[in-house]
Amino acid sequence: MGKIGTRIAAYGRAFGMDVVAWNPNLTGETASQAGATKVDKDALFRDSDVVSVHVRLSERSRGVVGEDELRLLGPTGILVNTSRGPLVDEDALVRGLNDGWLGGAALDVYDVEPLPAGHRLLSAPRTVLTPHLGYVTEQSYRQFYGGAFEDVLAWLKGSPIRLLTASDR
Repeated sequence: MGKIGTRIAAYGRAFGMDVVAWNPNLTGETASQAGATKVDKDALFRDSDVVSVHVRLSERSRGVVGEDELRLLGPTGILVNTSRGPLVDEDALVRGLNDGWLGGAALDVYDVEPLPAGHRLLSAPRTVLTPHLGYVTEQSYRQFYGGAFEDVLAWLKGSPIRLLTASDR
């Protein structure tokens, strides 16, 4: 129930959802302050229609959502991951989607980014896939577009400043 999880909990409540949360370090008080009820990990996946993942990636959290959790979510449950790809066991996720024991997935993050052409997630059923849009902020756009403008001006002056080499392609 960090900053993002708390915000997502508020969105869920705005849509009339009963919001539950799990984290090994979460206290009932912290969950309550965010408008959620603290539950254990199995209950989170077993009793939820939608599970949205908002966890920092670390060696301890890598694979925190595995086949057991996805099976508890079940054939009508939806997993949303906008945090980090390696938090979810991608093999189990794809298997669950293809075999029908997982209802669906909405993903903005992947083990490999960007997803390469032909990646198995691109053809998995019942998915919504976006290209890691979490960086989309006014500050990042100012940096990206400012850099692009700088690149064009330098090119027009005949002295490009960022060049692709054969190894970059």
